Amino acid sequence: MSTPPLEEKQHGIEVVDSHGYLQDHHSGDEEVGVVNKAAPLSRDLQNRHMQMIAIGGSIGAGLFVGSGKVLQSGGPASLIICYMIVGVMLLFTCQALAEMAVLYPVNGAFYTYVVRFVDPSWGFAMGWDYALSWLTVLPFELTAASITIRFWRDDINVGVWITVFLVVLSVIQIFGVRGYGEVEFILSIIKILACIGFIILGIVINCGGTWKTATNPDYRHYLGAKYWHDPGAFNNGFNGFCGVFVVAAFAFGGTEMVGLAAAESANPRKSIPLATKQVFWRICFFYIVNLFILGLIVKSSDDRLLNSKGANTKYSPFVIAIQDAGIKVLPSIFNAVITIAVISVANSCTFGSTRTMQALAERGMAPKFLAYVDKHGRPLWCIVIQILFGFLAFIGEAGNSDDIFAWLLSLSGLGYFFVWGSICLAHIRFRSGWKAQGYSLDQIPYKPTLGVAGSWVGFLLNIICLMATFYNALYPSPDSKPDAKAFFQAYLAAPVVLFLYLLWKVISRDWRRLYVPLLQMDLKSGLRMLEQHEIDAAAQQKSLKSLPMRIVHGLF
Repeated sequence: MSTPPLEEKQHGIEVVDSHGYLQDHHSGDEEVGVVNKAAPLSRDLQNRHMQMIAIGGSIGAGLFVGSGKVLQSGGPASLIICYMIVGVMLLFTCQALAEMAVLYPVNGAFYTYVVRFVDPSWGFAMGWDYALSWLTVLPFELTAASITIRFWRDDINVGVWITVFLVVLSVIQIFGVRGYGEVEFILSIIKILACIGFIILGIVINCGGTWKTATNPDYRHYLGAKYWHDPGAFNNGFNGFCGVFVVAAFAFGGTEMVGLAAAESANPRKSIPLATKQVFWRICFFYIVNLFILGLIVKSSDDRLLNSKGANTKYSPFVIAIQDAGIKVLPSIFNAVITIAVISVANSCTFGSTRTMQALAERGMAPKFLAYVDKHGRPLWCIVIQILFGFLAFIGEAGNSDDIFAWLLSLSGLGYFFVWGSICLAHIRFRSGWKAQGYSLDQIPYKPTLGVAGSWVGFLLNIICLMATFYNALYPSPDSKPDAKAFFQAYLAAPVVLFLYLLWKVISRDWRRLYVPLLQMDLKSGLRMLEQHEIDAAAQQKSLKSLPMRIVHGLF
């Protein structure tokens, strides 16, 4: 994987050297640093696709299954607090990403921003870490979707369903990004309706409304906050609290996909801000409210929650609550929703990994053949690689499949913290470079309500989450001692990211600096800033709104 020397000037556009540093000012839309120019990706994602991707795109096993294990290990209060912390962090992260994605709707989104505004080597590490995360999550999601079928038929081998779902995903890829968008639109609506339905049912259960049919004696009476007192709001002290963060990251993983989809959006200036504002609703309503209701109606000491992990969807805390309510048919319906949710995340896997690998290849940071995009705007070889990774799902037939999946997933949950922190850092660096090169904030089409301050909060929260996860990796429970295997299964992404960072430093032989100087940042290629008449119109509209109204408008 060699890097080319300084490219030639073409059509008045200056390019960057092999390390990704801008050599001179330039004009035009061509992306500098691109060494393997490919056909453009298709721009078929509409506003409705983007909004549904933002609201329900990543709701899957992390919420419907993984929440049960951390409810048992951390308690209902830890569950809510940690998910809220990660949710707030992600809200600021997505707003920072939206600003850059509207201004630069280019291939690779945040990976490209990290390369241009932070450091090419760190961008290489983030790009490959993100791609590997989605590559390895796909076989897990396929297995999880297949295991949900055991709820109805446990006499059919899991491998049969893995094959069926893998074929379905392959067919979706034939229709390109439009196929991805349409599938996510439909499946997200189903997931959203299920979340709303569970909230209503949870309130009824908590108020004792199912007493005639309930198989759980507690459900025959008003529960209130009973389970927050017995067995308690927190389990396993600080260790249990810290252990929730990785599962929360896995549950929220994919929210940043909105920024990645910018390059294939028909109207990124309109659709991305609208989609980003929907993240607020997903965090508050579909995660926090659902999990709060869940903690009120499911005991954290329930032994069944011990199996609520990995791909074992049979012990979803949501299904457990419905079964204990004694409502016929509904457990099967919700299990079908979980199957749909997991397939939806598997569909997102193919999008996240393929677009990132294609962007990496365009910059010479991946094998050249991965940059190929066909006439229909599909990165074909990247799709082939992702589908081949899907065949790893068949390791579920191995006797030690749980251990194998634990190692595969060790790259994903923690890796999101590095990616989200890097997005915030890229935004902070971008704003500094924007000011240093003489640009005005008025020229930026979309700006987060809290600006750079929000990115600083998001960046610091990511660091805190990494520290908490590190502590939990060493001491999973109050009476545990450090164990090398358990530590690396929980924290493997950190040494992998460090290895990738140093690998590109060695390949590029770029040891001159640790970051891109402000005056050498590429702020012009792919730029879509406001024209003067648009700035005047925006200023007039802003003057009509009070500060509180501007804050509300920024969120909603």
